[in-house]
Parts: sequence; C-alpha cells; structure tokens
Amino acid sequence: MAEKILDVQNLEIRYVTDEETVYAVNDVSFTLEKGESIGLVGETGAGKTTTALGIMGLVPDPPGEIVGGSIFFDGEDLLKLPEKQMRAIRGGKISMIFQDPMTSLNPVMTVGEQIAEVVLLHNKISKAEARKRAMEMLEQVGIPAARCDDYPHQFSGGMKQRVVIAIALACSPELLIADEPTTALDVTIQAQVLELMRKLQAEYNTSLILITHDLGVVAKVCDKVAVVYAGEIIEYGTLEDIYTDKRHVYTVGLFESLPDIEKETASLKVIPGAVPDPANLPKGCKFHPRCTEATDACRDEPIPFVKISETHSVRCNRFGSAEV
Repeated sequence: MAEKILDVQNLEIRYVTDEETVYAVNDVSFTLEKGESIGLVGETGAGKTTTALGIMGLVPDPPGEIVGGSIFFDGEDLLKLPEKQMRAIRGGKISMIFQDPMTSLNPVMTVGEQIAEVVLLHNKISKAEARKRAMEMLEQVGIPAARCDDYPHQFSGGMKQRVVIAIALACSPELLIADEPTTALDVTIQAQVLELMRKLQAEYNTSLILITHDLGVVAKVCDKVAVVYAGEIIEYGTLEDIYTDKRHVYTVGLFESLPDIEKETASLKVIPGAVPDPANLPKGCKFHPRCTEATDACRDEPIPFVKISETHSVRCNRFGSAEV
C-alpha cells in the first residue's frame, strides 16, 4: 500500500473586503502519496496558487480566510495547528518554490547565507555545518560551491531559479510545492530545471505539487493531473486519464488550444469567452457560459463530481450522478 502524505478535502478559501467577496477556492479535494507528483493546471486566476498558499498556511489574513475543509499532512490537520507548529513544518517538511526567482531571493544576502538560514532554522547544527550544507546543495543543483558567497544579482535567471530550488530542498522536505517554477525561463533553461527537479525528487523521494498552465511541463513531470477552473477542480485523474481520455469540455479546449507542429493553421483554436469574475461566479456549472454543450440543468443546479473510473473523475452533468 502506498503511503498517503497529503489529503486535501473540500477546501474553501475566500478573500473578503468591504467592497466584495472573492471566491478563490471552492470545494477543492485531492490526495497525494509519498514520492508522487500532481499537476494543478488551469488559466491565470483559477485558484491554483491560493490552494498552495492554503497548504503552506500563507493565505494573507486579512483579507484571506480559509472558511472550510481540511488539509491533512502526515495525518495532522494543518488548519488546526498553531502558527508555531506551522513554522516548524513550513520550510522543513513542506517547501515552496515561488514563481519569480527575481523577487524570491534577498538581494543583500549571499546565496549561501540564504540557503544556510533555512538549514539553521530547522536543524540544531553549527553555522559552519549549515554553510557546508549550503555548498552541497549548490553543487546538487549544478552551481559550483565556490559561488556560495555570490549575491543574487551575479546570477542569471536560470541560475537564480536553481538557487531557489536549492533553498526549497535544503531540509529534504517531504512535500515540495512548485508554483510555475519555469515561467520566467527560456525553453532551454526550462528543460534543464525540469530535469533537475525530477532528479532531485527521485533522489529525496519528495512528493510534488506542480502549479502551471503549461501542459507540456505537466506531461514531463507529473503522475496525476487536476484541471482547475474558477476555484474548482473540474477534472481529476492520472496523467494517462487526462491526456488520452479527457472528458470535460474545458479540458478538451485546453488541449485543442495547443499548437500542432504537424498541421498548418493560420491561428490557434481558443476557448470562447473569458474566465468569470471570482467575486461574481455563475450559478450551477462555473464553465456553462463558455460551454458549447451546456443545458438548463448546468445553469442552476450544483454540479456533482462524477467518478468515471477508479482514478478518473469529472465535474459535469453529461456523465450521470455517480458522485465521488
């Protein structure tokens, strides 16, 4: 039996201001096993990063608020832990690679100091040992240890991202959350960083949540895929389920919008309409204003999460009512 490391159930997160309430994450559920990787895929503003911040306990409060659900990590509900315990877990057992390495690193600290800071925070070791660990981590991500005393501005974008990965993996976390870790990189460096992440994940047996809108990146790295739309998971399954047997109209649209090098087309196919305002979501299916197969039932009634197979589920009226 595989060991379940993360179990997110019915997670709901809101951003409440005097003017409006933003429904950022709505009834999100997924699980992750030891050493397994899942990709959260969807358009900008779908709620992917907010879900990750909820797991890390970093939803800004105010205006952010987790209003429902549970996040079990190693058998403990993170939402019920005091902040002191969360600080011990954050960076130690759960780490996050943030989207932009340019803003993730402190410009007035050397990269070695920044890696060593994390190690010292979560381990009872000397500064010399922490520095040694920092140099080892730089070597692990393909940067010479001699550059330990260099500052972030002395590195290229790809090298900065490697430093951020080194910081995230410095304490050998059980769970790594990568928020679009290759968005700011060119294609060649992107491939190198992805290969590095796969290698280190296998070496440390780390579980991975990869947040992205790049389906090619997901295919290279992930075991499972959750397609996110308007704060909901609308399709969930193994990599094979989603890539060879996609069911939701939105998922099909995402794949059809990819360029095909074997076909000559004047323009890419797009999904009609726009992502709804999270402060004013449609009733019923959140996707129905853009869906070519929507019925009256889609416009008013709550949409069940239907199980198509043991590993594949979809939130759509077209597949009956055998709820997960």
